[in-house]
Amino acid sequence: MVGRTPRSAADAPVGLRGMDESDLVGEAGPGGSARTRGSAPPGSASHAGKGRPLSRQSGDWRSLVKRRLLDAHLYSLDRMNYQLGPRCFALALAVAALASAAGPELDSARKFYDSTEFDKSLQVLQAIPAKDGAVYALIGRNHYMRSDYKKAGEALEKAVAADPSNSEFELWLARAYGRRAETSSPLTAPGHATRARQHFEKSVQLNPRNLEALSDLFEYYLEAPGFLGGGIQKAAAIAGRMAALDAAEGQWAQAKLAEEKKDYHAVEEHLQWAIDAAPQQVGRQLDMARFLAKQGRFAEAERSFARAEAISPASAQLLYARAETYIKYNKNLELAKELLKRYLSMKLTVDDPPRPGAEKLLRQVQGI
Repeated sequence: MVGRTPRSAADAPVGLRGMDESDLVGEAGPGGSARTRGSAPPGSASHAGKGRPLSRQSGDWRSLVKRRLLDAHLYSLDRMNYQLGPRCFALALAVAALASAAGPELDSARKFYDSTEFDKSLQVLQAIPAKDGAVYALIGRNHYMRSDYKKAGEALEKAVAADPSNSEFELWLARAYGRRAETSSPLTAPGHATRARQHFEKSVQLNPRNLEALSDLFEYYLEAPGFLGGGIQKAAAIAGRMAALDAAEGQWAQAKLAEEKKDYHAVEEHLQWAIDAAPQQVGRQLDMARFLAKQGRFAEAERSFARAEAISPASAQLLYARAETYIKYNKNLELAKELLKRYLSMKLTVDDPPRPGAEKLLRQVQGI
């Protein structure tokens, strides 16, 4: 996934920074805040993310069913079994038709999902009579993007049950539990967070080359306290595995580790090395711009934004990131308004930061 274009906040894994045992008691409230970060993309990421194919396995098994049944029919003809032959052929046609029944509907639902028309996608999916893992997974992802994490988890549990070997299904189920941890009470959040970690780990176990899953597991380990299975040493080990798959993403992970240690010189070095490793990825420049703005180095941050714009002048991700940064640090607020209006006028995809988030930012800056 990971071309480090900013993922939507919906694609980021659970954010548990600051949670400790004292959070197990007290008033109910969100456990964390949404963050945007790069993906190519969940999530993987998809900062996950974002319009990726749910599974490429469904077409393969349907073809296999057709082929096996046709072979059986030809075999029956070779045996001169004229009574069973036509029946086998009819059965082949019936099963093949059943296997492919969801094909056009699923394709249509995916197109709606990719264009962020989640309600329309759900309408198509709910009407499919025989739901398989891919259908349940897309139902879950639609609910996830609509911020209904309980329904998302329920559908994704069914997807995992239908196909326990699918790394992507496990990844999205982990993300659903992660969001439930962030948005539930202090009494239930730790349980959801633990299940998120377990499913992130399972996703990586099923596919050790799933960079989105590795990236999300890295963030979990980095941010979660030890009593929820987090730890900087665990995160560092995952960062090494990420680097073996994608040099730029590995440098991004090293920058996050350095930031955790408050070694800001090393942070900047690693972010620059990530840019050098993937000079055409807009998200790398945006990571640097956000870091520089956080350090109060706004003139340098502007230069990073300008370099991102030179790479992709029409990037929706750039518009959002720039406006968000201006508002966060109370800079260029009129320009931030214009950037958000331009963003909201664009035809967004599931890889872009969610429209409701941009609308919230616009209301915020208009009220300042």
